[in-house]
Amino acid sequence: MGFLETAILIFIGSFLMVYLTIPKIIRVVEYKRLMDDPNQRSSHIIKTPTLGGASFYFTLIIAFFFIKNWHEFSEDIYIIPGLTILFIVGLKDDLVVLSPGSKLIAQVLAISFVLINDSFGIESLNGFLNIYEIPYYLYLAIGGFLMLTIINSYNLIDGIDGLASIVGIVIMIIYTTIFYLSKEYYFALIAITMNGCLMAFFGFNVSSDKKIFMGDTGSLIVGFIISILTLKFLALEPAAYGDGELPFLLENAPLIAISILIVPLFDTARVFAIRIANKKGPFSPDRNHVHHVLIDFWGLSHKQASFIIGCFNIIFVVLFIILGSKAKNTGMVIMLVSVVMFLAYIFFKYNYNFTTLKQKILLRRKIDSLKGKKEESTSKKKKPKH
Repeated sequence: MGFLETAILIFIGSFLMVYLTIPKIIRVVEYKRLMDDPNQRSSHIIKTPTLGGASFYFTLIIAFFFIKNWHEFSEDIYIIPGLTILFIVGLKDDLVVLSPGSKLIAQVLAISFVLINDSFGIESLNGFLNIYEIPYYLYLAIGGFLMLTIINSYNLIDGIDGLASIVGIVIMIIYTTIFYLSKEYYFALIAITMNGCLMAFFGFNVSSDKKIFMGDTGSLIVGFIISILTLKFLALEPAAYGDGELPFLLENAPLIAISILIVPLFDTARVFAIRIANKKGPFSPDRNHVHHVLIDFWGLSHKQASFIIGCFNIIFVVLFIILGSKAKNTGMVIMLVSVVMFLAYIFFKYNYNFTTLKQKILLRRKIDSLKGKKEESTSKKKKPKH
């Protein structure tokens, strides 16, 4: 069976697997009362089923069986243990909240399985900033930091309906294209599998009557897959894709990777900077994320905010792929820094120095309501008696 036929069957199978299992998960979650209770920083106001990401895990495990003949370095044997660790940790965190330290230890253990596989070794940056050879210990440090950053960044953007799904879908479409052109068909099939999962899940996530969240179970799994694909992308060498033609110079791959992941990376860097500036822990919860700004300050709905952020991601990637086809590293670095500084200028003015914006909004409404009642009471007292 050729790649095209396999890709179609994998996508349809993944989509149906998630689409058919999500309703069953919803029923079990509702029956066992494992709902996500809204709190002061939540974007939802009613109890909502979570654990939607559990369907991703089973779908990926089954998909690995059907695409096992497409790999070269038995990558699935190294990916599945890490995937299982994050599934268990995410499941427990959705049911019983875990500390950031516990999740970080689990993530380090999960990515260790991937880093030791020869397929992901980054031996050179192909001339990026005049860097060619990379020692093995430096690869482990860079690769480990990269994977941890991506996993946690994706986990943090899962804050409103549809956002994590849309951003994930955009990233998977781009990586599917890149790995298809570079003839790394195994990784293209992984991206297609994940895309089928996210597209099926998206319909439930934005539904009004069958809503479910992917939870940490899902966001950790998706973030893990994105980090694997990114690591493999950076490990590509000109000889690896033979006669295939990528639409950009391979030496610009690090900047292309940043552009692909710009939404979670920028948002994470922004909220961490604000929290540290406010003398809080970088993982302390608040409503400082970009999607919260779009909803709370600009009055957009969840779907509108998710759509705008997704479109921005696509435009940003297309722009950098065009620049990466000709421009040298220095020009692209200047362009990237300029865009990030511009975005920082726009969004950093929404620096909330209080616990949550929602608290302040509710307090303001309560004060306005009390003022209205007081004025009404005063007017009644002053009304002349006949």
